[in-house]
Amino acid sequence: MLGIVVVSRLRKDAALNDLPPKRKKGQRRGPGRPRTYGKKRISLAKRAAARRGWRTIECVQYGKTVTKRYKSFLATYRPACGMIRVVIVQEPGGCEFFFSTDPEASVQEILEAFADRSAIEQVFHDIKEVWGAGKQQLRYLWANFGAYHLNLWMHTLVELWAWNKSKAAICDRSDSPWDDPGRRPSHADRRKALQRNILKQQYSSLRHSCGAARKLAAFGRQLLKLSV
Repeated sequence: MLGIVVVSRLRKDAALNDLPPKRKKGQRRGPGRPRTYGKKRISLAKRAAARRGWRTIECVQYGKTVTKRYKSFLATYRPACGMIRVVIVQEPGGCEFFFSTDPEASVQEILEAFADRSAIEQVFHDIKEVWGAGKQQLRYLWANFGAYHLNLWMHTLVELWAWNKSKAAICDRSDSPWDDPGRRPSHADRRKALQRNILKQQYSSLRHSCGAARKLAAFGRQLLKLSV
């Protein structure tokens, strides 16, 4: 009704039903509304265990083109209020199950949309954990809207600053040998790199200015505030 399409994961024991029977040509419509859900239950575990019906498709997930082995069919699902497109994907660790509330969605669209969801979830995580969105103690509704809006802008500006920076310029894990040196820089790494860059520029500008001693003392106090 609202034109919203949901793509999500399914449990292996999800209560799926087949499609309701179609009316035969010339059959008169009975009293009441037509059926929305079928009577026969569908077992995802049995569908995944069957050897027949598997196909392959290429899709882009997490920035890479991959080949997936899948099965797809239509079903009815009460939490989705009607018909859905189900996709079973064969992975090395076992089968995974997905669905879309748009029955006309292709398998490629469903798999790529679900993979894209992880990037959205990571952004929400960074905004809450790195920038502290939602933790501001503000009294008025519009002040809370403004604070959240500011957090979104700060996140965006940091990502733009680090967009063309190399991994070596953003993070140095030599001080943390327990960490994985091959891990890609996080948003927190990008923000710390920008902070270091700003402090370096401030310090460089103070060394060649008049009254450097006084300004360096103020700069040192600022650093102490940041450290605590």
